Amino acid sequence: MWAEIQEINAEEVMMPTVYYPAIIEKSLEGFSVFFPDLPGCVSAGKTQQQAAENAEAALAGHLLVTGQFGEDVASPTPFDLIGYDPEIDEVARVLVRAELPGKSIRVNVTLDEGLLAAIDKVAKNRSGFLADAARAALLGSGSLP
Repeated sequence: MWAEIQEINAEEVMMPTVYYPAIIEKSLEGFSVFFPDLPGCVSAGKTQQQAAENAEAALAGHLLVTGQFGEDVASPTPFDLIGYDPEIDEVARVLVRAELPGKSIRVNVTLDEGLLAAIDKVAKNRSGFLADAARAALLGSGSLP
């Protein structure tokens, strides 16, 4: 390997876990999900189960993009503080788990020049490429949930 790798403790690289309330409602073709705290973050499924499972991916994507654009992420509102809307055909409320993106920290890395040239051919942003590669490697090794 070109880079020196140390054993990583998963707790050191885990992002903070949060639980956002989501509302599942009946739709024409199944069920849809929305997050009261995150306008525009929606999901759907043919069954309530599928809609709830898809909500986790929608939430993760929403938080990732929000973080990439440097926008603040709204804190989750407790269930008890979320009112009921009589115009919504609500069937369930669920808590959806997500990992909040962490703050980026500048680091210096030494890489083989050929490897760096190969990265530059396929990536618009070295840091983003390396971060994505690190996440994929950590997930693949079972070091991250």
